[in-house]
Amino acid sequence: MASFSYAFILSTLAGLSTLIGFVPLLFNLKNEKTIIMASLAFASGVMICVSITDLIPESFNLLTSIFKAFPALLFLLIFISLGVIISMLIDKFLPKSENKNVSNKKLYRLGLVSMLAIIMHNIPEGVATFLSSSTNESLGLSLALAISFHNIPEGISIAIPIYFSTKSKFKAFIYTLISGLSEPLGAILAYFFLASIINNFIMSIILSIISGIMIHISIYELLSESLSYKRRNFTFVFFGVGFIFMLISHFLLG
Repeated sequence: MASFSYAFILSTLAGLSTLIGFVPLLFNLKNEKTIIMASLAFASGVMICVSITDLIPESFNLLTSIFKAFPALLFLLIFISLGVIISMLIDKFLPKSENKNVSNKKLYRLGLVSMLAIIMHNIPEGVATFLSSSTNESLGLSLALAISFHNIPEGISIAIPIYFSTKSKFKAFIYTLISGLSEPLGAILAYFFLASIINNFIMSIILSIISGIMIHISIYELLSESLSYKRRNFTFVFFGVGFIFMLISHFLLG
């Protein structure tokens, strides 16, 4: 069995790879509207791809290990729908910013909503990385590499909206860092609380709810906001780029 420190370090590094999404802000970015539009569409494609090619199939596979196909599909649809409802409630009750330093309050909320979604996504990833690494070092390393690759564009979906709405690179960095630290938080939760109680049904519920949240945010928040700039072809190109980027990562690292 691998040591706690090895499993925790892998989970932490996988989470902190989210910060690579902040790197573009270290350069002098021009054409603000184009960058916002492209990054939102790209992030939408990423989240949709993660949901339909990773979270949903994995959730369904876990459910079919317990139930027959039809009940498994029914549970899957119920919990995806629950995820959509949770996302709608987050959007409704998330406080509106009264900060005068926020130039675009809608863009700022997009950054916050993306951060919350990615935190909820990263915690079970941290759990999975920790548990895998604790039992099989090579499997844990492969999983950590795959998650790291996925986390980079997720960092972009937080850093870009926060920066262009607040004009603060520091805030963009901190918000992106917080989302990344949720991965080692998942590892800590796994070590102290979840390792003995987690099972296929619980994990499938978590994954399907998160997929519902991410699908709603991707379409209703990110893609919708990108389309509001009225350059539909440009938006859909970057949506496709984000989707294909994640699809390729599955083939290379899966």
